[in-house]
Amino acid sequence: MLTMKDIIRDGHPTLRKVAEEVSMPPSEEDKEILKSLLEYVINSQDPEIANKYGLRAGIGLAAPQINISKKMIAVYVKDEKGVLHSYALFNPKIKSHSVELAYLTAGEGCLSVDENIPGYVPRYARITVQGTCLEGNEVKLRLKGMLAIVFQHEIDHLNGVMFYDHINKDDPFKVIEGAIPIER
Repeated sequence: MLTMKDIIRDGHPTLRKVAEEVSMPPSEEDKEILKSLLEYVINSQDPEIANKYGLRAGIGLAAPQINISKKMIAVYVKDEKGVLHSYALFNPKIKSHSVELAYLTAGEGCLSVDENIPGYVPRYARITVQGTCLEGNEVKLRLKGMLAIVFQHEIDHLNGVMFYDHINKDDPFKVIEGAIPIER
């Protein structure tokens, strides 16, 4: 079981590397890694388990965050309607995106970043993501709002990009023209 000690922190070189594609079909080892990423985000949202193991709550986790430079992400989050979405994907890619932007009004956080970094993070309002699930099937997801933001955050990790790289350095809370504000 993954715990916070398995998650590398900001400044670690793996977080700035472009991760490698996972060979298909995935090895048993890669499947176990992907399952452990999903298990972490699920456990971290369970107050009893999180408290027992000192887990910081997370809604997404990418393999580079546990020092494995491979394209794997897990997402476990409720959308704006309260519907739970659970995904574990190999080689996720953004295939298309809207021109329209969105951002979380509370800003973004990251399990690999211990301090709070304030500011709006511009993201695409809608994206289409393609990847391979644990069972080996190709999936194509059309995402919007909170889900689209979480996927972009995690896919950024696969490309060596941190959320704060997107924040306007001169004016972190500058309203993003025409963007949809999303409450969390």
